[in-house]
Amino acid sequence: MIKIKRPKIKKLRWGITGCGYYAEHTFIPALENMRRSNLISLYSHKKKRAHELAKKSGAKGYFSDYDEFLNSGINCVYVGSVNSDHYEQVIKAARAGKHILCEKPLSINTAQAEEMVNVCRENNVYLAVNYVHRFHPHVVKAKELIKNHTVGKLVSINLNFNVDFPPGSNFRFNKSLSGGGAFRDLGTHMIDLLRFFGGEIIDINGYVDNLVYKSEVDDFAVAVVKFESGGYGTFNVSFNNKKAFNRIEILGHKGAISIENFIGVKHQSAKLTILLAGQTKMSFRKRGNKVNYMLRSVQKSFLNNEPLVVTGEDGLVNMKLMEELESKCRK
Repeated sequence: MIKIKRPKIKKLRWGITGCGYYAEHTFIPALENMRRSNLISLYSHKKKRAHELAKKSGAKGYFSDYDEFLNSGINCVYVGSVNSDHYEQVIKAARAGKHILCEKPLSINTAQAEEMVNVCRENNVYLAVNYVHRFHPHVVKAKELIKNHTVGKLVSINLNFNVDFPPGSNFRFNKSLSGGGAFRDLGTHMIDLLRFFGGEIIDINGYVDNLVYKSEVDDFAVAVVKFESGGYGTFNVSFNNKKAFNRIEILGHKGAISIENFIGVKHQSAKLTILLAGQTKMSFRKRGNKVNYMLRSVQKSFLNNEPLVVTGEDGLVNMKLMEELESKCRK
């Protein structure tokens, strides 16, 4: 794990690039809960939008010039802009000496992602990636049960993440801005969770398709992976399911774990179920703000020069796996 050697920071002064729905309604409210973090500046290609969100959030700075934004007194940046902007914004922020939390996927392609990781390393700054689902308490508990061999030797992991997201003006449906559809947007989370639970992946196969919405990008993807340490994983994701559905199923030779409703189901508790040989079924319900947990972890790393939970290197590996599957689907 990479540890940055530089003076400790007393307080994080955040700048945010990209003033979309997620930044306004999820990231900024979570940031307001962090005692050692302040929002200082906002950047958008549309200065009017940056100004509007600055007034709502209390940020003093708002910019449509990225260099001015970087020089506005911030010491870390959340890159929440469209995927095609990640590369340039991360590179410039790293060279300006700012720690970075970048939205997933890390970039449009592996070449960009690799350069982003290298430039951050060369400039002695942290590059975190917002694979927020790793931080849900039930996901953390499931990882612990796997690591402690409570469910025995890992046999298989099955993940589902399905929502309804009809084509529209959103950048996700513009391939030049997003790089792809459901697979790039949702599948990248599933690949990351498979790696978190099962370890490194040595093979991936599957399909990327348009089943319902015939847009420029895919609305469905399904894949099967093989883990280096043994066992298999599968996932399916979609933008075409009218009834949102998500579930994790982990099978070991001594038992099984399931997690339901851990993604995007407001006002409901996620349910963790543990089935072990010779024991009564155990179920637990918990509400957990994954973004709060993620930000606390990133804040701790940035302030105390401690290793990140999810690194730019993770983003690079996930990008390579996505490109490998997409390449096989084109053949």
